[in-house]
Amino acid sequence: MLTFKSYNAVLDYIYAKLPMYQRQGPSAYKKDLSNTILLCAAAGNPQDKIKSIHIAGTNGKGTTTHLIAGGLQAQGYKVGVYTSPHYKDFRERIKINGTYISKKFIKSFVEKYFNDIEQIQPSFFEVTVALAFAYFESEKVDYAIIETGLGGRLDSTNIITPMLSIITNISYDHQNMLGDTLQAIAGEKAGIIKEGVPAIIGERQYEVESVFLDKAKSVMAYLSFAEDSLQLKLINATPATKTYQVWHGDQCWIDAIETTLIGPYQEKNICTALASLYQLSEQIYIDKNKIVSFFPDLVNQTGYMGRWQILSQKPLIIADSAHNEAGLNYALQAIGAISKSHLHIVIGFVNDKDLSKVLGLFPQDATYYFAKAHIPRGLDAAILKEQANGLNLKGKTYSSVRKAFAAAKTSAKDTDVIFVGGSIFVVAEVI
Repeated sequence: MLTFKSYNAVLDYIYAKLPMYQRQGPSAYKKDLSNTILLCAAAGNPQDKIKSIHIAGTNGKGTTTHLIAGGLQAQGYKVGVYTSPHYKDFRERIKINGTYISKKFIKSFVEKYFNDIEQIQPSFFEVTVALAFAYFESEKVDYAIIETGLGGRLDSTNIITPMLSIITNISYDHQNMLGDTLQAIAGEKAGIIKEGVPAIIGERQYEVESVFLDKAKSVMAYLSFAEDSLQLKLINATPATKTYQVWHGDQCWIDAIETTLIGPYQEKNICTALASLYQLSEQIYIDKNKIVSFFPDLVNQTGYMGRWQILSQKPLIIADSAHNEAGLNYALQAIGAISKSHLHIVIGFVNDKDLSKVLGLFPQDATYYFAKAHIPRGLDAAILKEQANGLNLKGKTYSSVRKAFAAAKTSAKDTDVIFVGGSIFVVAEVI
């Protein structure tokens, strides 16, 4: 067994040795589950020894994952969470009750299965999936919430048989790998629906509804749409919180549930998560009153970050990880509705993103700070500025996200708004 000198040496190995989609792009994506199956088999198939909930979708996966995890943590359960990518710390991807996986376990896992990794040659993502399953099994979690990385059918996480499958929504993203129609993308996401396992769809979308219904019928899985199961009624809102009543048909299930997740699109994520918890209550014990008490502190308790995160009030600074057409449309509409003197936008994208539709969503009356995220896939700021100028989006380029952010803060008045976005990797450098 190889021994690494330190945890950082292990990280250097898996970053350098293994193809990583977030850094390299499509060349690191493998449309095949065989490597994951082989690596997990070498580790004793830990995925078969944990109870899991599986989540796919174009937008809202991370939020829904953390909401469900929080709801289960509130019951006193030990809950594992696997998400991707990470913002600052690799260990963000694998958590139990909001606490990151230990460096010691990561090091020992890679050392123990070093020969298998060298022989199988899995991707970075395939290794982290196997690592997560092994950690959750080792720590004897009660439940593990597993978020897909890309797609669903051929995603490395799709070797589990969960208690519940959840698909948040479908929009255009990663068309070069998932297909160039909503129906094709939905077909890939629907691949997580398993035989006899109940499934919940977060948003009813006419264009793709039949894809999910047909898939569920073919595997005899009970399928429901979140909005048919539960309805949210906003009863109070403050600058920092929103409070909802939750209805199941004509019965009030929860009188009042307060949340600090006030960003656009969050209501749909909250509905999806609560509908999932409601569905899970048919299989496991869930006390709705404990969900209510937990929700206001969900961010701190689960390690949730990067989604409509308020970094400052004067000026108001908002960082959001929305990066595709649907997500950015929601975010920018919400930004437009905020009262302000002027809008400053710190922006960057990855270099394989089709910007033709995305850039058209951005307002022309804002000041732009174009930057390249500090990853190989980051789009050169000069190229981004050139494309943006073609749509009359004006601003300057900066050699780093940090410098762009600093310039925006220097320029902004207390009554202005600064929005940081375009890519999770841009957001990661300011939060």
